[in-house]
Amino acid sequence: MALDNFFKINFPYGIKSNSKGEWTAFNREHKPLGYTNSSEEVPEKDFVYCKYKNLTETILQKLGDTNGAVEKEKNKIVKVFFYNDATNPSNSTSKELYRKYFEKLEILAKLKTLK
Repeated sequence: MALDNFFKINFPYGIKSNSKGEWTAFNREHKPLGYTNSSEEVPEKDFVYCKYKNLTETILQKLGDTNGAVEKEKNKIVKVFFYNDATNPSNSTSKELYRKYFEKLEILAKLKTLK
């Protein structure tokens, strides 16, 4: 099944880290942004990772503010989901859900990369 709208294809569903402490965004199907085919295997090399200054556990917890939105491995946050089925702005007419989602993107947009 292919993703069917701009939001689910091109806007982050969440972010995940790699073993180097770098982060990348992924869409609703856990694919790099822009991918539309959910059945297509995507190699890890197709994700673009960056290391960000001040991306703390506190910020990651704020981004993943719903139950089950933060995944940990070895007591370290490795994946954060920005919404779930109940809070997906594109499945609702609620302006509040969009406001909350875009507040999360605003937090990320202000982060600078490490050189």
